[in-house]
Amino acid sequence: MVRKRFHRCGEYGFDAPLVPMILGGIGVIFLVVGILWTWVAPVLVIGVIGLIYGGFFLLSTASYLYTTRVGKFEVWAQLLDELKLQGDEHILDLGCGRGAVLLMAAGLLSTGKAVGVDLWQKRDQSGNAMTVTARNAQSEGVAGRVELLTADMRVLPFADKSFDVVLSSLAIHNIADADGREHAIDEAVRMLKPGGRLIIVDIGNTRRYAQRLQQLDLEEVQHRRLDWRLWFGGPWGVARLVSARQVAEL
Repeated sequence: MVRKRFHRCGEYGFDAPLVPMILGGIGVIFLVVGILWTWVAPVLVIGVIGLIYGGFFLLSTASYLYTTRVGKFEVWAQLLDELKLQGDEHILDLGCGRGAVLLMAAGLLSTGKAVGVDLWQKRDQSGNAMTVTARNAQSEGVAGRVELLTADMRVLPFADKSFDVVLSSLAIHNIADADGREHAIDEAVRMLKPGGRLIIVDIGNTRRYAQRLQQLDLEEVQHRRLDWRLWFGGPWGVARLVSARQVAEL
């Protein structure tokens, strides 16, 4: 089928919105301190330090905002294109949020279905709600190919081997405990049809995800850093890709 570039018509909010607010607030405080100590009460060393730290935190904020509003869309468009979907696949998005990845995937389907599950927590994404995601699906023209459910990715309400592709973007790390994250990986694997593909983009714990997939005997397990477009504040906050394929039936 013909590949389409994804042009956003919906509104997708900000990932972990408290983080850029904190980074930006710290940057402004340091900048003000630097200005005051440089020009109002001249103590050059303190002023320069304040300006440097202020600039650093503001640049970090800009990096974070770029990633959550632009970069992740560009990276995921590339990852989805590399899947070379035929259009009839059943796709599951774990922690779909407002639909950034889910609706891009749905846009590559014709007779297939894209299912998104989430607990709709606003601390993980600003304005996160099923009604918002449904409205975005309408705006993108893919509502007929999208299904939304409230569900915990650690205990999914689907039969084994239900999906050709399972995706997750910046969601599994929101599970606080290691056992819970492992259960989410296990559930993702349970969902895959023979030969099905799994793609996870996340921050932190990703090496353990890859190790678990190897323990579960998946094929083509990969783990790698993604590029600057997925720097959440800088290279210390870079997201990583974990991908694998379920063993095909003989």
